[in-house]
Amino acid sequence: MANHKSSLKRVRQTEARTLRNRYAAKTMRNALKKIRLSEDKEETKALFPKVCSMLDKLAKNNVIHKNKAGNLKSKISKHVKALSAEA
Repeated sequence: MANHKSSLKRVRQTEARTLRNRYAAKTMRNALKKIRLSEDKEETKALFPKVCSMLDKLAKNNVIHKNKAGNLKSKISKHVKALSAEA
């Protein structure tokens, strides 16, 4: 275990960031699952901007990679468009 004050502080910071990032990533996965499993056109249209915003924020804060955010947004937008085309 580290003995320097600064390294002890870094350990505390890392633990706090890990918890925050884990919560954010889990929230993102739940939102993506909800939008993917939804068959309701209006619900998916309402959720889509919120999920896109969430993905952008996570990419900006380096929780996920920016290309992963783009890929996920692309996939859910295809799903939303497919639901809109059916009706």
